Amino acid sequence: MSTSNLTAKYRPQTFEDVAGQKAIKSILSRAAAQDKIAPAYLFSGTRGVGKTTIARIFAKALNCVNGPTGEPCNECANCKQITAGVAVDVIEIDGASNRGIDDARRLKEDIGYAPIECRYKVFIIDEAHMLTKEAFNALLKTLEEPPPRATFIMATTEHHKFPATIISRCQHYTFKMLTQMELVDHLENIMTMEGLQYEPGALEIIAKRGAGSVRDSMSLLGQALAMGEDVLKEADVRGFLGLAGQDVFFGLMEAMYSRNLVAVGTVLRQVLDQGLDLGFFLRELTNCWRNMFLLRQAGKEALPLLGLSGEEAKGWMGWAEKFEPAHIHACWQMTLDGQRKVMTSLEPALALELLLLNLTSLPELIRLESMTAQTPASGTPQRPMGGSGGMQGGSGPGQGFRQGQGGAPGNGQRFAPQHGTQPMQQARPQVPPQTQQRPPIPPQAQQRTQAPSRQSSSPTASMRGTETSTPPAAPKEPEPAPVVPSDATPLSETANPPVPPHPAGNRNWTGFLAFVEERNGQAGVKVSMLHLTKGSLVKNELVVTCRSRTMCGNLTEKNTFKALEALAKEYFGSAIELRIETGKIAVQKSDKQLMEDAENNPAVNKIIETFGAQIVSVSPRKQ
Repeated sequence: MSTSNLTAKYRPQTFEDVAGQKAIKSILSRAAAQDKIAPAYLFSGTRGVGKTTIARIFAKALNCVNGPTGEPCNECANCKQITAGVAVDVIEIDGASNRGIDDARRLKEDIGYAPIECRYKVFIIDEAHMLTKEAFNALLKTLEEPPPRATFIMATTEHHKFPATIISRCQHYTFKMLTQMELVDHLENIMTMEGLQYEPGALEIIAKRGAGSVRDSMSLLGQALAMGEDVLKEADVRGFLGLAGQDVFFGLMEAMYSRNLVAVGTVLRQVLDQGLDLGFFLRELTNCWRNMFLLRQAGKEALPLLGLSGEEAKGWMGWAEKFEPAHIHACWQMTLDGQRKVMTSLEPALALELLLLNLTSLPELIRLESMTAQTPASGTPQRPMGGSGGMQGGSGPGQGFRQGQGGAPGNGQRFAPQHGTQPMQQARPQVPPQTQQRPPIPPQAQQRTQAPSRQSSSPTASMRGTETSTPPAAPKEPEPAPVVPSDATPLSETANPPVPPHPAGNRNWTGFLAFVEERNGQAGVKVSMLHLTKGSLVKNELVVTCRSRTMCGNLTEKNTFKALEALAKEYFGSAIELRIETGKIAVQKSDKQLMEDAENNPAVNKIIETFGAQIVSVSPRKQ
């Protein structure tokens, strides 16, 4: 039996015979029964879901001799002619081959004639998205106001290619893909009418491979019946479709459970040697993980949801109990995410092998990650984060430090020294006693002394300052050169140094730019912004003059202004004040002020009186 004969033989002839699309069938049947017909209809949806079939049934219901009726009788002359495709008043047009503006003009001429034999003149345009833009524009007025007793039915798989003006003039119905159960029921009815025996698993595979399309499922069923077997078996269907059987998945689960990478590679080689469909193999593997997860969590209560046979349910229940729920869930997610990567890879076989090996080694990989996160990278003891503090949890000397400070006993108790306070003193850097007795230094002096220390060329001084955590001494005279700190410096000189309101010397705008450039990347102001401005020091005030209002707005922004002010105080002294101005740049007037100036301008008033003109809008002159 050929595919075309099987599809044509069982094409539905009434709304009731159509599989799925219950809502659309109900609406169109009621419209035909009440004789309330719209000027145009748009049927959209994926291939093979019944768009053209329902359009023909709707045309028969409109023109049935027994009409208006919700279902065609298929016995009258009109119904038979429409079924045979020879009705004069029901015209089917292929949009792919009749897509130009000339075809649209001929269609407009044909629609002007009244129906000859039927009550309605119906134009069915298949693949209507193939029409050109000019053809759509030519049909706009016709679709909106067609002649009496005429209607359009346009079927398409890509409604997004339609102009919005066309869609707004049509009643749009979106056809949904059929569920697997609806496809299985439809195929079972066909097998029953054919009087053939079958295994339920065979029809389920065909319906699953049909992916919601009735026509695709019918084509696959025709190929399966063409093998000439007395009984349609699941193994035969898997064989000609290139699908893996349950034994392949059970073998894969056995290899993954035992973590035998060689066995996993053997199963993959078997899949590749048989030429199986890798995309469908991954879909079925994803479904296997889903079934195992639901069985592991819900037990036998999940069997009605999965739709498995008794033997399959028993087998997958056993495998679900062997794996941990977290492992099953992770494999489900990884397989689902890996489908696109495998199918779009330049080496799909290697990508699939990597995915399967990752699924097999997942417990070891997770354990390795957890160990890496908890164990320090090296054996060197980590310094405590807090002042009172304990060390980070884990193995090593850190546990001994925590025990030595009186913490609760833990796994690292055997590392604790006998004298509790000594290890912490050894772990911390030694602080000279004199640094603990010094009085605190004011923040301004500390900032002044820290800034030159970064410019010091003596590494010994830098290391000493870091180890003792003591700020360097302030210079006696306001010189730009830094003063190298020394341990021999008397305490009287570093305790309370005088802080001048602003330092004297050659501190100028150029030096400030160099200072900001040194701090560039750490402060909130980029030196490139200041190069476009001019600065001057007037007494205790730093005046920054901008060249444009945009630059002025950027510098007066809250965070930027605070950062620039902090840099100025650090360089010139704490008593310095910051002011940002635009200089001689005129302040831009508002639109209301510009309009008032234009209305009071004598030249403008003379033009208005002479030509009877009016002011529409006013904009500032570009400088």
